[in-house]
Amino acid sequence: MNVRRSAAVLAAVAVLGAAAPAAADPSPSPTPQALPSALYGDADPQYDGVWRQSLALLAQHAAGVEPPKAAVGWLAGQQCADGSFAPFRADPSAACDAKTMVDTNQTAAAVQALAALGGHDAVTEKAVGWLKSVQNEDGGWGYTAGGASDTNSTSVVVGALAAAGERPGEVRKGGKSPYDALLGLELPCTGKGAGAFAFQPEKDGSLTANADATAAGVLGALGQGLLTEPGKGKGGAANSCVKATTPEQAAANGAAHLAGALAATGHLLAATPGAEKQPDVGNTADAVVALAAQGDVTQAKKSYAWLEKNAAGWAAQSGPAAYAQLILAAHATGADPRDFGGTDLVKQLQAAGPAAPEKTTKAAESAQEEKDESSPFGVWWFVGVCLVAGIGIGFLISNRTKRQQP
Repeated sequence: MNVRRSAAVLAAVAVLGAAAPAAADPSPSPTPQALPSALYGDADPQYDGVWRQSLALLAQHAAGVEPPKAAVGWLAGQQCADGSFAPFRADPSAACDAKTMVDTNQTAAAVQALAALGGHDAVTEKAVGWLKSVQNEDGGWGYTAGGASDTNSTSVVVGALAAAGERPGEVRKGGKSPYDALLGLELPCTGKGAGAFAFQPEKDGSLTANADATAAGVLGALGQGLLTEPGKGKGGAANSCVKATTPEQAAANGAAHLAGALAATGHLLAATPGAEKQPDVGNTADAVVALAAQGDVTQAKKSYAWLEKNAAGWAAQSGPAAYAQLILAAHATGADPRDFGGTDLVKQLQAAGPAAPEKTTKAAESAQEEKDESSPFGVWWFVGVCLVAGIGIGFLISNRTKRQQP
């Protein structure tokens, strides 16, 4: 599962309770052999099929690769009639019902991917309509419709709105916009975790810094999605936290917190209770994208260099969404994803998906034509050989016919 979504998924499962697995998928989990050939990855897609497919397509688009039509068609075909997306529908022809566990994260990721690829306006418009219909009164979104707003879900929906041509600040519920929700989830500039974003408020209403949520919150506050164009960030590095009254200030505070956490080692640490702290590769990749979007290119590139040395093995073990995260980090920093510390991330990602028909580019065709024309015999020699071969074949057929005559 993609780490950016882990907190949101766990929170949703906790809210749904022990009955969540049965409600999430009333049919048995598919085996790898039963998975659709158009799906990226061979792990059980019950909780992240649409998410990882969306990231894979978005990353290929960022790398200038045209994804296989079957993969794009599979993603678009996962949409429910009301516009929402569930993580995985084994039979898309069956209508979605109350047992179909749709969520905002899958829906928003699908919108971002299909909007980037183009040609799917009907799908994205319907999906955006559903997202608007489940917006909370505080302006944000939870992982599931009606769930308490969280930074990650609100931010990925903001990215979807922006990708679909909406103005996120004008999408309101109860007079509140998504930016109001994000400002309410950022820690103040005093005390531990100053300027960071929390995933959700604690039971007592307090906020606890969360690196995963902070990376997402920076992008959301900037009105950007998972695909960040290099060189677009204008904020630059921020050295101090100031009371945020605007989304831009909140983004700067969050980026400053991330930069401070990354400064010593270049990577973030996994916050697993009771476990020895280990580098969190996925969150580090997300932080690189967030810093690049803010404009802190220096720290973004330093942490990207750390990823080049340490992330290839993690991606190979984690699957297509992980390769996609690294490709998006490369794109955000202006790096080449085909030379990621000696690994071709694009090739690895493509290998995890459906086979695409080989295409001959115009450049390759022109090169072959030049080669033919530069031959000492030229194209006409080839035509002559074909004519001779044709005459020979005709002669053989004629003789064979004659022999068959009585």
